[in-house]
Amino acid sequence: MANFTQTAIKDTFRELLAEKPLNQITVKEIVEKCGINRNTFYYHFADIPALIEEIVKDETNQIISEYPDIASIEDCLGLAFEFAKKNKVSILHIFNSVNRDILEMNLWSVCDYAVRKYAEGIKANEKFAEVLAAQGLKEADEEILINYYKCLSFGLVIEWVGNGMKDNIMDDVKRLCELRFNNMLL
Repeated sequence: MANFTQTAIKDTFRELLAEKPLNQITVKEIVEKCGINRNTFYYHFADIPALIEEIVKDETNQIISEYPDIASIEDCLGLAFEFAKKNKVSILHIFNSVNRDILEMNLWSVCDYAVRKYAEGIKANEKFAEVLAAQGLKEADEEILINYYKCLSFGLVIEWVGNGMKDNIMDDVKRLCELRFNNMLL
């Protein structure tokens, strides 16, 4: 029963968040629409930010589980953009709220996962591994590159969300990857 109730609370909150800004949603509204009492809400979640965190973590884990392998930087960036596009209105409402840090923390996790999976794939590819070895890359260098691409991915997604998610960012990502391929080693 608890799992059903938690799911009902999350689904109700998602519906409300798709309709209006976060600062206009109250626990009272959630419980009335959900058909439960306030104590039941607070049994499952300490407050609305805790509910947001749980939902964003669920979404993050879902996206990550769908991508066990990442074949390119384009895929890394695509995964991060998918994280944001999946629930555009809700993401924008959270982004423009005092709970933006919850969204950013989980987006950072998606970017970290994607770039690390991509790096694992490169190391597994003998041809790339030989090129990287010939260039004298050390393990510390690998971490520097991972951090760079993680920051790149995160920054591009945050800027895009901050601009209202208006353009087809994947066209820019494809062009960025073409430019990068001709000028960068990874």
